[in-house]
Amino acid sequence: MRASAYPLIDADAAGALVLAHIPTLEAEEVPLSEGGGRALAADMFASSPLPAFPSSAVDGYAVRASDAGKTLRVVGESAAGRPLDTVVAAGTAARILTGGVLPDGADCVVMVEDVEMAGEMVSVPKLLNAGSNFHPIGADLRQGERILTAGTQLGPAEIGLAAATGFARLSVRRRPRVALMSTGDELVEVGEKPGPGQIQDSNRWALLAALREAGATVRLLGIAPDEPEALRRMVVEALEEADVLVTSGGVSVGTHDLVKPLLESLGTVHVGRVKLKPGKPFTFATLGGGRIAFGLPGFPVSSLVTFEVFVRPALMTMQGFDQVQRPTLPVRLAYHAKASPDRTEYQRVTLRRSGSELLAESTGSQSSSRLMSLAGAHALVRIPPGGDGISAGSVVEAMILRLP
Repeated sequence: MRASAYPLIDADAAGALVLAHIPTLEAEEVPLSEGGGRALAADMFASSPLPAFPSSAVDGYAVRASDAGKTLRVVGESAAGRPLDTVVAAGTAARILTGGVLPDGADCVVMVEDVEMAGEMVSVPKLLNAGSNFHPIGADLRQGERILTAGTQLGPAEIGLAAATGFARLSVRRRPRVALMSTGDELVEVGEKPGPGQIQDSNRWALLAALREAGATVRLLGIAPDEPEALRRMVVEALEEADVLVTSGGVSVGTHDLVKPLLESLGTVHVGRVKLKPGKPFTFATLGGGRIAFGLPGFPVSSLVTFEVFVRPALMTMQGFDQVQRPTLPVRLAYHAKASPDRTEYQRVTLRRSGSELLAESTGSQSSSRLMSLAGAHALVRIPPGGDGISAGSVVEAMILRLP
């Protein structure tokens, strides 16, 4: 064992330091079908109004409001995709279906339920309002209007809007390429029988899921041995293509903890220890050429919590999202949250609704090795260091991982 040369950095300061060094990746064009979940790279503007023509909101009859109370002659039908090429003159009406083009001359639509029909004649109500029951040109969007802003995450509605306005291809930020590896001679692949003192590698697969959920494309490097030259060769080769290196384990102060010295030799280590529980050994480095590296602790919960606090916001920043942090909600503690003497702690909780409030229950033992404390957790509750902690019944902000 050796004493750490890295100062303990406040968790919030460490988070700000990480984001200050994160580059935004370049834009690329993708087909509309591949845009879901991506961040828009530039503002999007409507090239034409939407709708581009006055369209009926109901099934009924297109008429002139000045013909209110009259019996009118039906001159034809306007259906969606099949407009009527006839002017609705005084004393006439046109049958119209939802989505059909409002014929020239008509200024309102009467719902079919409100008329009386007799052959090709239709009687309309005594009170009609011009402009009723149809969508005028540009009612949804005016030509040149900003549709979406850069940084917007493209969900189903945004993709639909892009399609409706004719964007077959989208300009989005490139996904970060991440090289992921675990370190340690104590690890074996999942499915292999562990030898004496060995365990199956769970962190790599948990982090793979977290990275993909955050939008990264991931190359799995496997398990790196506790041997400096072999570790260096693996990392240097991976960095030829990767934007980000994520490692699990090997960042403490033991003689076999080789990640920090390697990152020092390849770039600049900005964060080597954090006042965070779990996750004190978290490491962040820049490696030149816009590449970055995260050394995550080996304990499973420490690895995933530091991912949520530091790595995920960095990946979202690289992709150009305007919202890079998980959402937060006020919750009322249903337990007494003990505080760490000198470190900010993220405690794992489940949520349940009580009236108009969300109650936060502890997931049990908060040991950094107990992955069960995260399995099924809905949120992370931030507990400041020092003092007696936060009493049950207090309202705190919770970082939402998933909703119950």
